[in-house]
Amino acid sequence: MTDSNTSPAPLGRWPETTRPMGIGVMLPLLDGGAFGGQPRFKDILEMSQTVEACGFDSVWMPDHFIFRHEANNRTPQGIWEAFTTIAAVAAQVPRVSIGVLVTCLGWRNPGIVAKMAENIDEISEGRFILGIGAGWHQPEYEMFHLPWDHRFGRFKDSISIINPLLRTGRADYEGEFFSATEALNLPGGPRRAEGGPPILVGTNGPKTMRLAAQFADAWNSDWHHDPSTVLPRLQALDEACEEVGRDPNTMVRTSGSNVALPGYLGRRPNPIEGTNEQIAEQIAAFRAIGLRHWVAGLDPCNPAKIEEFAKVIEILDRS
Repeated sequence: MTDSNTSPAPLGRWPETTRPMGIGVMLPLLDGGAFGGQPRFKDILEMSQTVEACGFDSVWMPDHFIFRHEANNRTPQGIWEAFTTIAAVAAQVPRVSIGVLVTCLGWRNPGIVAKMAENIDEISEGRFILGIGAGWHQPEYEMFHLPWDHRFGRFKDSISIINPLLRTGRADYEGEFFSATEALNLPGGPRRAEGGPPILVGTNGPKTMRLAAQFADAWNSDWHHDPSTVLPRLQALDEACEEVGRDPNTMVRTSGSNVALPGYLGRRPNPIEGTNEQIAEQIAAFRAIGLRHWVAGLDPCNPAKIEEFAKVIEILDRS
């Protein structure tokens, strides 16, 4: 784990920032989510433009087919498709980094994922972050008869192909679920010479952490109310890096928290709350444990609330 009193390790392919810990905003694509209704594309674009204008480091979008939560009596909630939305936003928002948090690798052939990532990196002129995971929301699988079994094995095969396709433009891999033979990812985008867009793995499982240590630029530990719940996972990440022979300091560590703003809708659970100063202090605690990027799940989330939250980050930046 990085000590906050030492100089941070180089970010590698991860986007540079003037902050010790970059700040991102998770956008609501979900019907009945923190936006308060179904956001249209014009709303998503306006929120993205506001994030950029307010000086945040990144915009993030979730990737799902649908949500059926027990808390909502399994009533289906629609959500816009992430990659097409990200591509459209990337073409119109010129400076902020933009990523998917995260896409499930069990849904698509890894060649398609690598191709989409390369093309969005081209559209964004090198600002895309590919966040990936093994999947967790079973109703999505059931709806389209997607295989729920062997999620780790499918993830392992997929990342073993995506990584070289983005890094070198070529992959040869024989797996149980996905394989590639003299597979090419051409043309290369703006970061091909430096190894392509960064890969972030969202996971807390020990086996998948080892894959993150082997292949990823960054790791995400999910949503947390306070950093005490992140600390044991940071230790597990260090151990995973050491197991595969990687310097743990070369892994960019990221996390996120839900934040209750005035008018809280209760759509993002277990949020950080309080005055602007209190919220800034709680975010600073994540910076103190060595995270290099932190994502805000705002509730409510709309352009006005993003501007309101920017005042919190102004306080954080001064601390």
